[in-house]
Amino acid sequence: MNSSLSPQPPSANELLKLASPTLAGTIPQALADPQTDRFSDDDNQFLKFHGIYQEDDRDLRKTGKKYIMMIRVRVPGGVITPAQYLELDRLSEQYANRTLRITSRQTLQFHGVLKSNLAVTIREINESLLTTLATCGDVVRNITVSPSPAEGTVGAQLQAQAHSLSEFFSPVTPSYHGIWLDGKELDLNEDFVDPIYGKTYLPRKFKIGFAIPPVNDTDVFTNDVGLIAIVEDGQVVGFNFAVGGGMGRSHNNEATFARLADVVGFITPEQVEQAILATVTIHRDFGDRTNRKHARLKYVIAERGVDWFREELERRSGIKVLPARPAEFTRQGDPFGWQVQPDGQRFLGLFIETGRIKDTATRQIKTALRLIVEQFAPEVRFTPGNNLIFANIAPENVAAITAILKEHGVALPEQISAVRRASTACVSLPTCALALAESERVFPALLTEIECALAETGLANTPIVTRISGCPNGCSRPYVAEIGLVGKAPGKYQLYLGANPQGTRLGRVWKEVIKLEEVAGELKPLFARYAAERLDGEPFGDWVARILWNEQPTLESK
Repeated sequence: MNSSLSPQPPSANELLKLASPTLAGTIPQALADPQTDRFSDDDNQFLKFHGIYQEDDRDLRKTGKKYIMMIRVRVPGGVITPAQYLELDRLSEQYANRTLRITSRQTLQFHGVLKSNLAVTIREINESLLTTLATCGDVVRNITVSPSPAEGTVGAQLQAQAHSLSEFFSPVTPSYHGIWLDGKELDLNEDFVDPIYGKTYLPRKFKIGFAIPPVNDTDVFTNDVGLIAIVEDGQVVGFNFAVGGGMGRSHNNEATFARLADVVGFITPEQVEQAILATVTIHRDFGDRTNRKHARLKYVIAERGVDWFREELERRSGIKVLPARPAEFTRQGDPFGWQVQPDGQRFLGLFIETGRIKDTATRQIKTALRLIVEQFAPEVRFTPGNNLIFANIAPENVAAITAILKEHGVALPEQISAVRRASTACVSLPTCALALAESERVFPALLTEIECALAETGLANTPIVTRISGCPNGCSRPYVAEIGLVGKAPGKYQLYLGANPQGTRLGRVWKEVIKLEEVAGELKPLFARYAAERLDGEPFGDWVARILWNEQPTLESK
């Protein structure tokens, strides 16, 4: 609800935004002070709007906090040029921890940046014609789009629309350029009002995703706004407009929950901007500004209803929302391996374990990717599944690129199991302040155990969407995974089962608490039953919903 109408006082974040609507806080003063390695807690909230999270290495806390920064780049639709990729790779080596992290929203993160290197890193990101503005904070975040080059003209239409929307919804505060690019003393007018967001911006973050049926590769129903492309004769004629999705929740708080978006109707491409603008302002005006755990648009939709929302949308936008058109999703997932684009060029979908681009003693994937981009200049695309696509490759270069990968120990997707290719992990420990349990660091070994359990039950190379998150905020979207793990405490997780491969159904809690080392053992007898009881072509998640949900209709609590 709007804070001006609420009998409850606004949250601390709302008061901060109200006091400094330019989002500058005292960041310039902190940057100018070489004696401190950190920003204040208040400034940390403003930093998020600039694409920065202040973190510390939690592995080192016993010896004192070492503050480091995470920087997130804005990449609408996940597509960057070869030159931009090489520049981001260089910056990761010079100023960060020599890795790049592909996110679940098709962009890149730098980790381990020191405060003293923060300004120069952001300035050089901007010099590559990218930005970090609005990749975090209470605004419209990075917009996701189906990443496959196989979509051709349709994919290009959605990419263009995502870029246009990204610019339209970018905050217009002068503080970003003033602090990070111009380096000038700011005239911070605290009467500043953003033309879309107002003085206090949104109650919480706002996510937008485009998908092209039949592949739900962006998990479109997990967004505040999901746009499902309706294609006729190779052209996008409009979108089924879905609202009210979101993954974040809190343990032991029934007022918070994961939710899939509702389809409210059909709109044309020309109506997209105004429809989303109306939706953003509905969130701005009706979202909860007293309790940030209850502040996402999904709670407005859940409590007021789809019919109310449709009427409010039409009133604010002047759009008459038409009935939704037929659209069916058959699967989630990224395109892997060598494939042919509509123009005859080739593209390569590469599996990036947990999204982390780094060199190890046995696999130098970071070096291999850099060499490929330097030598062959492919377009680079990031996927919502934490993977990477090289596009626009001449057929005669396929063998040479494959050879570079092999020389550096990088497995091609066909050499990787189907369950591993369908896996996603959040960053979690040691850098995420919200992490309750491990995620990225333990997932590869856990997947090996799951692969063994599948092989021992006659299900080797069976595709099962498997995801892990270090906390209930669910950045890896575990609630729409056939097998989802959600951190509760060090080494302990909730185990969710039964979402479907299409990403159109949420999973349910199977075990309220399970130790990491018990997961594969818990799953193995279920795999054995699945192998014996499944219908022809029935995915694991559908078997769980058909059989196990009937056997255990209520949640288990231990």
